[in-house]
Amino acid sequence: MTPRTVARFQKAARPEDLFRGKWQDRASKLDPFKPFLQQQWNEGCTNAWKLYEDIKVAGYQGSYGTVRDCLKPFRKVPGPIGPRPPSARSVAGWILSHPDTLDELQQRQLKTILDGCPELAALTSHVRTFATMLTQRQGERPPAWIAAVHDEDLPALHRFASHLERDLDAVIAGLTLPWNSGVVEGHVNRIKMLKRQMYGRAGFQLLRKRVLLTP
Repeated sequence: MTPRTVARFQKAARPEDLFRGKWQDRASKLDPFKPFLQQQWNEGCTNAWKLYEDIKVAGYQGSYGTVRDCLKPFRKVPGPIGPRPPSARSVAGWILSHPDTLDELQQRQLKTILDGCPELAALTSHVRTFATMLTQRQGERPPAWIAAVHDEDLPALHRFASHLERDLDAVIAGLTLPWNSGVVEGHVNRIKMLKRQMYGRAGFQLLRKRVLLTP
């Protein structure tokens, strides 16, 4: 290096002070269009070729490479970090929950998601209608619900509705009649527990007595 170069480095207070080359601060054909580029970039248009075409129509006579190089610093600026979106499991849990059990933030997030996805909004409506049928034992509603589901473009829900149609009489009976198999399932669970307790320790006769005598 020459003494002049060393002196220039020594006097520079910041790296920008060293940029005093031949082309430094030279006027460019792009200068009149830089405010427009900045505005479009801030509004979300980050396609360099699209911006080049826009300013070309407005009178720009330079090259595409100049526009691309001008936009490079913009790409290095990190964008604003928004809140973390809810997971698919969380959204599914909100849909399957009663609306009154969700807090204000969850209701607001779910509403935002459903507003942006009509298919998911239709799915939520059908799921909550089905939940109402189950909890309020509305056995007369399954046929109309199944028909409404088939009218929607929801393939996954179509399969569930088709399974209901295969045994519709049993579904209607389950949502209408007061009887259920809960007592039978309880006895089956009790017998299985006794079998696990006695496995490898006794024979059938003792198992029979325990089944008959254990409440």
